[in-house]
Amino acid sequence: MSDTMRILIIGCGNMGGAMLAGWLAAGISPDRFAILDPALGHAPDGVALHRNVAELEAAKAEGADFSAVLLGFKPQQLGQLAPGFQPLTGGDVVVYSLLAGLTLDQLVAAFPAARAHVRVMPNLAARINKSPIILHDRGLDAGARMATFDLFDALGTAVWLEDESQFDLVTALAGSGPGFVYRFIDGLAKAAQALGLEAGQATELALATVDGAAALAAQAAASDHGAASPGELADQVASPGGMTREGLNVLDDEQALVRLLTATLRATADRGAQLSAGG
Repeated sequence: MSDTMRILIIGCGNMGGAMLAGWLAAGISPDRFAILDPALGHAPDGVALHRNVAELEAAKAEGADFSAVLLGFKPQQLGQLAPGFQPLTGGDVVVYSLLAGLTLDQLVAAFPAARAHVRVMPNLAARINKSPIILHDRGLDAGARMATFDLFDALGTAVWLEDESQFDLVTALAGSGPGFVYRFIDGLAKAAQALGLEAGQATELALATVDGAAALAAQAAASDHGAASPGELADQVASPGGMTREGLNVLDDEQALVRLLTATLRATADRGAQLSAGG
């Protein structure tokens, strides 16, 4: 993060809060952040919390300025809230948007005086610095692009997406994906319960299984000794005629799991398009 960058977080809910926690855990000083949120109970130590624009303007008059704004409210609120926030996004201010489904054209129309506009899509693992962060910008120069990358890479793994038409799809995969993984963990545990395992033990084992499998898959993908894909790892677990193979046969039958997840990602990405259209 640039030594001169200060960020105002407008709407510090689950995602904004997770990102702020991740930045603080990465060692970025809390005085580099401020929050504008009338509903937030309290801010982390050292982070200024403002309840309204008037409070914020008073703080700015005393020298508490910022160079970037992170939009963390609901995308459906953009039309209602943007006019009141336009005075905060002029001059050299960069607008970072977490607003799912809203395009750069819509952000530019809402905040026309901003220096640049950046769509950002993390997930809740930003809290523990383990999130993929998808970035797509308009207006950043080379130095600002590098500073933006460094800022968000501190939360996990930042990736530039050059084709905005794919943003809803990568959001469905990397932004919404943890929800699907959590549902899988819950489903795995509930399936074991349905077959007779005690609930607490089923959940504990399901969590440990997914944690270990994901860590091994990540390690294998990064290996210098011939990376193994997740599909190949699945086959390594499954010996011919064995227990795992019987279970995989259910998931693989006519690509049942792939078809289910394709439908899941399609529905999620389509919702992004609906949000963009004001739906």
